Amino acid sequence: MRIAMWSGPRNISTAMMRAWENRSDTVVIDEPFYAHYLLATGVQHPGRDEVLAAQSSNATVVAAMLTGPIPDAHPIWYQKHMTQHMLAGMSLDWLDQVCNCFLIRAPESVVASFTIQRPDAAAWELGFGQQARLFEHVCDRLGHAPPVIDASDVLRDPAGILGALCERLGIGFSPRMLHWPAGPRASDGVWAPHWYAAVERSTGFAPYRDPPTTLSPFQRRLAEQARRHYEQLAPYRLLAAGH
Repeated sequence: MRIAMWSGPRNISTAMMRAWENRSDTVVIDEPFYAHYLLATGVQHPGRDEVLAAQSSNATVVAAMLTGPIPDAHPIWYQKHMTQHMLAGMSLDWLDQVCNCFLIRAPESVVASFTIQRPDAAAWELGFGQQARLFEHVCDRLGHAPPVIDASDVLRDPAGILGALCERLGIGFSPRMLHWPAGPRASDGVWAPHWYAAVERSTGFAPYRDPPTTLSPFQRRLAEQARRHYEQLAPYRLLAAGH
């Protein structure tokens, strides 16, 4: 099984990757389209040259790799994807060969975190619009909604939401997904030194925190632009048993 998890930035996507990698049956890959995104957009991110040197920037080559043999013959290949990396004009045909899942987060929380390092961020960098477009594409191909999980639900009840996701995917839940050793991983992207300090200190999912209520006018406008896309997916989010 190839699980493609689609998330925007400043979500719990790296912690989620840790959870899946801690399973004994799973291998992971970290943001395989990052180099393509950097080259195509010209965005100046920390570690840009290292990313371009470490990955293929050819989206067709990357898609072929993601649908090819699973590394080390593991039963499950968890693919951590950033929605903003899927630029207009990129082929989405390869999505038919993976199990697409969507990780969403309240826009206010994303904006508050993302603008710390990108204070002049554009709305498209947050990935909400791209996430909605990918969701619509997958819905059209499947004839029904794919799995959606909300970061706030995961942080409130990691076992319940991950258990519901595993059930939806037809695989067994492993308690190993709830805790992992601190430190870096060989599977982390070369950009990890710039972005992964908090997750490298972690040994499990962080406690839930309410979205910030105080945003600057600029941050508020960004969140308002993203909200309709978030609300398009939110009604489909998985809940733990009994909810």
